[in-house]
Amino acid sequence: MGNAGRNSLIGPGLSNLDLALFKNNHIKRISDSFNIQFRAEFFNVLNHPNFSPPVVNNTLYDANGVAVTNAGLITTTSTSSRQLQIALKIVW
Repeated sequence: MGNAGRNSLIGPGLSNLDLALFKNNHIKRISDSFNIQFRAEFFNVLNHPNFSPPVVNNTLYDANGVAVTNAGLITTTSTSSRQLQIALKIVW
C-alpha cells in the first residue's frame, strides 16, 4: 500500500468571501428620522469550490481484494455555493 505517514498530505486552504452593500434613503417628507434602507448581501462571492476530503470513499479494495472503482472520489464541497440576499428595511 505504500510507506507514507498518516496525515502527511495537506490540502488547500479554505477561501470564502462574503460582501454586504447597503444604501440609506432618508425621507424627510414623512418624518425627520424616517429611513428606508436597501440591503444586498452576497455569500461566497468568488464561488470558489472548496472540496471536502473523500472520507466516504476511502476504501481501496473490497473484501475479495478487487479494486473499488470510486475509491478517493470527491463527491461533496465543504462550503455552499454563491447566494444572494436582498432586503428592504424601514426605520422610523
